[in-house]
Amino acid sequence: MVAKCTTAEDLVKAITDEKVQMIDLRFTDLPGVWQHFSVPPSAVNADALNEGIGFDGSSIRGFQEIQESDMLVVADPTTAFVDPYSPAKTLVLICNIRDPVTGQSYSRDARYIAQKAEIHLKGTGRADTSYFGPEAEFFVFDEVRYAQGINYAMHAVDSSEGSWNTGSEEGPNLGHKPRPKEGYFPVPPTDSMQALRTEMVLTMESLGIQIEAHHHEVATGGQNEIDMRFTTLTRMADNLMIYKYVVKNTAHQHGKTATFMPKPLFEDNASGMHVHQSLWKGETNLFYDKGDYAELSQLGRYYIGGLLSHAWALCGLCAPTTNSYRRLVPGYEAPINLVYSQRNRSACCRIPMYSPNPRAKRVEFRSPDPSCNPYLAFAAMLMAGLDGIDKQIDPGSPIDKNLYDLPPTEAKEVKSTPGSLDQALDALERDHAFLLRGDVFTADVIETWLDYKRKKEVDPIRLRPHPYEFHLYYDI
Repeated sequence: MVAKCTTAEDLVKAITDEKVQMIDLRFTDLPGVWQHFSVPPSAVNADALNEGIGFDGSSIRGFQEIQESDMLVVADPTTAFVDPYSPAKTLVLICNIRDPVTGQSYSRDARYIAQKAEIHLKGTGRADTSYFGPEAEFFVFDEVRYAQGINYAMHAVDSSEGSWNTGSEEGPNLGHKPRPKEGYFPVPPTDSMQALRTEMVLTMESLGIQIEAHHHEVATGGQNEIDMRFTTLTRMADNLMIYKYVVKNTAHQHGKTATFMPKPLFEDNASGMHVHQSLWKGETNLFYDKGDYAELSQLGRYYIGGLLSHAWALCGLCAPTTNSYRRLVPGYEAPINLVYSQRNRSACCRIPMYSPNPRAKRVEFRSPDPSCNPYLAFAAMLMAGLDGIDKQIDPGSPIDKNLYDLPPTEAKEVKSTPGSLDQALDALERDHAFLLRGDVFTADVIETWLDYKRKKEVDPIRLRPHPYEFHLYYDI
């Protein structure tokens, strides 16, 4: 860890004091993947850090056209940390993007959108702070292969703990491989990932991220979860980007590969990212009310009303891949039902009941997955919740039954999440006025997002024959 920095001058001093050999400038593209370039300390001074360092934005997904490609990265000094994976001492700085011509923050910069959401919240006077706590799941595999051509398509993943390897010759095969849907909480040796996750956790904590727990998840083949302690919206999005970086690189150092792709395995649980959230004014949790259902306040219920009312549009940002909708199907603990409940995990919105402490009262939105851009997803959820509060959207009565076991007459009354990314994007196109309030999102950002997702993801999947179609139809 470097000494806490708040200004460019602090950074310059830290670079000297810590004998930094390289400075790595990182920012997030529109889909939500970290990008970076590095500069030596000799190229950096306080003025450069304050004014920004130039780069070509034309090749970054979702950014500028080639005729207006010049852009600036402006480092946030409070994000500084030493890269635990670089052989040279490298100081990492998370950056915002600025337009060099106008001098303004770049409207398509996802981190800037998250910051605007926090400013908008304060401006409403309803709350000072929004806290977010995502539970990001991921798989760790021993090998991944995939390829696509005009006349073929294939993918294959492998894991030494995969149930499909119980009969493999492994010299020797020692067994202890979790069965599908039975990977939750076993001790080693069945949980073969304990030591690897511990290393990930220790690395995250060394970088200032507070961790609450880690464990094996439900699926066979190396599904895991590490839970971070909640923090403010933009900071948590920063932390999630660091989390992904640590998970992927720790796995890589051990000759393994980690993925946050929601559904890499057929007929087993997928990776979700349940997002816990609450609003605070000073030291008061606005979601707590001792005398009401699940000790949730009326304001908290209106917040849920906003999440449920805009759930389809939110899925366009929070479950933003075609693969996300291999997860959002009945039968795999998927939160597809647009209702709320205490404890019930089949509901889209859940009110956890782990603790009676008023500070612990929160709403858990269960439809997102870790393929999302966290800056956009968290900002969108906050804006939906605020819209629910502003319009006093009643979420209806809670449902505490297992929604998968409802009789058909009751089940048909329960609305569900979209069945495809295409449907979610169409919903976002129809329903995004709530995102534009306070200029948090812009119409250009929404249009750019829809265009990118449709052209780069929906259409390419739609136009390709699926390998399983040969099984179904080749002899037709």
